Amino acid sequence: MSITEVNKVDAEVIDGMRIGWDIPIRMSDGIILRADIFQPPEEGRYPVILSYGCYAKGLSFQEAYAGQWDVMTRDFPEIKDGTTNKYQCWEVVDPECWVPDGYVVIRVDSRGAGRSEGVQSVWSEQEIQDYYECIEWAGEQAWSNGNVGLHGISYYGANQWHVAAMQPPYLKAIIPWEGTSDWYREVFYHGGIRSGFLDRWLPRQLAMQHGYGERGRKNPNTGVPVAGPETLTDEALALNRVDKVAEVRAHPLADDYNNALVADLSKVTVPLLSAANWGGQGLHLRGNIEGYTQAASENKWLEVHGLEHWTHYYTPYGVDLQKRFFDHFLRGVDNGWDKQPRISLQVRHIDAGAKGSIAGRFVQRGEHAWPLERTQWTRFHLQANGARLQAEQVDTDAYLEYDAMGAGVTFTSPALENDTEITGPLAAKLFISSSTTDADLFLVVRVFDPNGDEVVFRGAMDVHTPVAQGWLRASHRRLDTHRSQPYRPYHQHTVKEPLTPGDIYEVDVEIWPTSVVVPAGYRVALTVRGKDYEYEGEIDPSDTTHRYPSRGVGPFVHNDPLDRPADVFGGMVRLHTGGDYQSYLLMPVIPAAE
Repeated sequence: MSITEVNKVDAEVIDGMRIGWDIPIRMSDGIILRADIFQPPEEGRYPVILSYGCYAKGLSFQEAYAGQWDVMTRDFPEIKDGTTNKYQCWEVVDPECWVPDGYVVIRVDSRGAGRSEGVQSVWSEQEIQDYYECIEWAGEQAWSNGNVGLHGISYYGANQWHVAAMQPPYLKAIIPWEGTSDWYREVFYHGGIRSGFLDRWLPRQLAMQHGYGERGRKNPNTGVPVAGPETLTDEALALNRVDKVAEVRAHPLADDYNNALVADLSKVTVPLLSAANWGGQGLHLRGNIEGYTQAASENKWLEVHGLEHWTHYYTPYGVDLQKRFFDHFLRGVDNGWDKQPRISLQVRHIDAGAKGSIAGRFVQRGEHAWPLERTQWTRFHLQANGARLQAEQVDTDAYLEYDAMGAGVTFTSPALENDTEITGPLAAKLFISSSTTDADLFLVVRVFDPNGDEVVFRGAMDVHTPVAQGWLRASHRRLDTHRSQPYRPYHQHTVKEPLTPGDIYEVDVEIWPTSVVVPAGYRVALTVRGKDYEYEGEIDPSDTTHRYPSRGVGPFVHNDPLDRPADVFGGMVRLHTGGDYQSYLLMPVIPAAE
């Protein structure tokens, strides 16, 4: 049965759209995936906006993610304007905002998720192959004009980089919104240290696995289970999914398994709009900036914003940006997009006098290159005597010692004499020694107001996000010299090189990018820790902005005892400064506009 025939039988015209539920898409190996398709009611050929992922296409945003929905629409009530909101789903577009403008919106449940059959293997080569086939299927349908665009946040954004590298013929543009392009470096292992995100995230997806059926939620528009139709036992469900945590544990280095999950950005040639989040430390930042800088496309744009990782996807600001891009590349509209600045930044400003967790102000600005062309790369040298950050090199060598799994040491600058903008990638060069054969380094760039209170921001997945963070396992210190830049060290992660206790080693640490204008009188600090950053201010336990505790790093914790055994990582670390050991923080200072 063709899709046109399916529409005649099963589709309904409601809310100004022709909607087909659970439309089958057969993969090359015979597995059936299911899609919901939202079309204009008039016959015609339209560009397609496609999403493919594991979050169950029929799951209501308002019901399943009520806290996030309430906070988002409280702060931006205009999100609810012009739509019934009946078809809002997590991290994908609202079809009522797109179909009236002449788009077909398709949501596909990935293999083994939602209404799609098969063995579920999240973040896998199989998913990318399925995604490719879905794109080609959509491009060939009678209602398609042959121009397919990919859209979606996080999971729905990450896979876009990978499938775009396969160059499906019908794929004409992508908008990966806060999605990783390197699962090893940006999700599974930060600086070689295993992140616990997967362990926290995967159990929450059980109710979206195909076969959860009547035990799960129901589509509010159709009444059918979002993860059905059959209801399987826990044992049967377990047999129908790959144990991703076990896989990741078994591959702690950037081996063939992990390299297969790194997008070959040199093969991404379609027009792209990559959207990142300054507060996305741990997932929603690095991959989008790397994707933009490394992609081979001649038509590429980067946008970076703040707040939660889903918020601006739905605000008028975000939707207008997305529509102008897709209108230009999928519909051929001459709307001035060719004059759009290649870089669009929402630069963070600190509201003087604010305390605790603040959103701050954001000032929109266009740029032409990343890093910014006028960047003044500035070294802040670490001084062990007095734990200071200073502009001058330190003549005399000294060291500070800290518990290798403890809160570490903080180096603080003098009060800034002028407002200072820091926008771009950061890095640190450190000289360390350890009493054991390894050491995990957690670097946190922080800002303190004149009263000594730390300034934090509403981040992608935590209410109390510091200015910037970076990580490195010392035994993973070997650099890829061809891909490294002074401002962005790139580590191979292909070999583990243990430390000799007591010997001093030079290590370069990548710190994920940031943007903040620090007011005069405030201080900048670098904390070198042996464990995750922890916000020291008051935490509101009733805050529902995020689904994870907002203690500073959200779900991106690094406390796996199997990955960090105490006999290897539980000693003492010495941080050496001065003389022959010029440890420093490299920051991208942006001069004030004249």
